[in-house]
Amino acid sequence: MKNDHDVSAGTADGRTRDRVVRRLLEGGSATAAELSRQLGVSPAGIRRHLDAMVSDGSISPIESRPHGPRGRGRPARRYALTEAGHQAGPSAYSDLAAGALRFLAEVAGPSAISEFADSRAVDLERRVRSAVVAASPQERPAALAEAMTAAGYTASVSELPTGLQICQHHCPVQFVAERFPALCDAETAALARVLDTHVQRLATIAHGDGVCTTHVPAGPPQEPLPPSPSSEGSAP
Repeated sequence: MKNDHDVSAGTADGRTRDRVVRRLLEGGSATAAELSRQLGVSPAGIRRHLDAMVSDGSISPIESRPHGPRGRGRPARRYALTEAGHQAGPSAYSDLAAGALRFLAEVAGPSAISEFADSRAVDLERRVRSAVVAASPQERPAALAEAMTAAGYTASVSELPTGLQICQHHCPVQFVAERFPALCDAETAALARVLDTHVQRLATIAHGDGVCTTHVPAGPPQEPLPPSPSSEGSAP
């Protein structure tokens, strides 16, 4: 039988691990040292939590990809959320949604899945477009990331030598998108329409990557965006 101390310790452990999940949702992956510093937990303490989370299947070690010259010794081990870990985000009813789409494909054919994916992408486009239109051309990717975060994607923007990269650290429909890639394809097309430029999806959580990354190539300043014809007449 657990005493009050055990219950209190268990609650504290749960809160710390929830904070680890949120950090990994936001950053994609992190080392034990980074999590220790960001969360204010001792190195020994954070490793205890990480070992427990690896054991329960919510996180897993991943291969570190150094961006600069490698120093001596082995690279620090990084941790990322597994599919089970991503379930901690807003992804309720995944089984029901996947089952509904399987039934739709059986009854109406594969084209019905594409139509559904396009419809969902148009809805996302409608939700984020006003924020992008209101921003200056240089600020549009950041405005898009902020609007996508509000829509549940925990998105951010980083600079690359060839342009910008939009990272989505959480996929609200990860479980379903793994089974129906048309959802990812339609979402990528929606991002291109919103930014009014060609974009390239480099990685997706649904395919097993730590984050969804979309490359936005560098180019001349863009003109103001017109309203999207596909979103006219949509319900608010």
